[in-house]
Amino acid sequence: MRIYLDNAATTQIDALVLKEMLRFFDRDYGNASSPHKMGETSMEAIEKARIILAKSINAKNDEIVFTSGGTESNNFAIKGIAFANRDKGNHIITTKIEHKSVLNTCKWLEKQGFEISYLDVDEKGLVNKEDLEKAITDKTILVSIIHGHNEIGTIQDLKVIGDVCKRHNVYFHTDACQSYTKTEIDSRDADLISLNAHKIHGPKGVGALFIKKGTEIDVFMHGGGHERGMRSGTDNVPGIVGFGKAVEIANIGEMRELKSRLIKGLKKIDKIKINSQGLPHIVSATFLGIEGEAMVGVLNLEDIYVATGSACSSNTLELDQTLLSIGLTPQEANSTVRFSLSRFSTRKEIDRVLEILPKIVEKLRKISPF
Repeated sequence: MRIYLDNAATTQIDALVLKEMLRFFDRDYGNASSPHKMGETSMEAIEKARIILAKSINAKNDEIVFTSGGTESNNFAIKGIAFANRDKGNHIITTKIEHKSVLNTCKWLEKQGFEISYLDVDEKGLVNKEDLEKAITDKTILVSIIHGHNEIGTIQDLKVIGDVCKRHNVYFHTDACQSYTKTEIDSRDADLISLNAHKIHGPKGVGALFIKKGTEIDVFMHGGGHERGMRSGTDNVPGIVGFGKAVEIANIGEMRELKSRLIKGLKKIDKIKINSQGLPHIVSATFLGIEGEAMVGVLNLEDIYVATGSACSSNTLELDQTLLSIGLTPQEANSTVRFSLSRFSTRKEIDRVLEILPKIVEKLRKISPF
């Protein structure tokens, strides 16, 4: 039995999503910008998806801009605000636990003359409101803080952070790619929200950026003026249609119950530390005395697929900054494995994992260099 528990990295496409997409590959394949019936059919499908996304976060339809995914949305939001508002200030605030697409964008902006403040978080991965208040200066133009964390599942309070930003007249962007449809998101709490499809059983290569009406932002992609001039490039009609369908049918199923079942079983294993917080699908566990990579490798041989961290950074030798930021030692960070569920996960799968894990842990601890 193949058991896939790396859904924070990507998810299987839902059969209903795939069915919705297929006709835009081989039948209604017209370019949405073309002035004929096939083009109109494609454009109507895009606008239907836009309406679905807007409604899901309490936004206006024309505040949704489709992109190629969460990474592009994050780049668009941060660079777009930075350069459009450079005359007002050059200071941006983020955290040490952001996704690489935010952190590396900010590092690039530092080379362009922007000043970046990286906030610490507490042992649960939460930003301290007072720390944010203190970090804001008269040069601050943007705060970018992740909503649901992709490694430990922490959910930030968008309303609290958004209220701080509103009081100081600072734009607030949040990366909600991991939390979208798994917990409530209200566009009234932020100025920009990054979303994507492949974390919610939609296709890869499509995302969206919510841009609140009136936000001063530079265009990120130049070309033929697609997406009302906000993001040029031929519309990914099948992807956008699939994204809309994935949002329309999204639900968390039994994820919360299965997460509790998994954590309860993991706690029966000796010398283990659970790092997970609010998201219903992420369980981060530190197996003291074992290398996380070894654990992933042995589970892989059993057709159980998990991760040591974010799929965007787990193939590097860098220490996981998120785990260090919440207080884990370097050795503990290296001993941490992430299990992430989907609505297709089953009790049978979780029980199989809990059956085999104690034997693996015992075996690895005997040969561990730690």
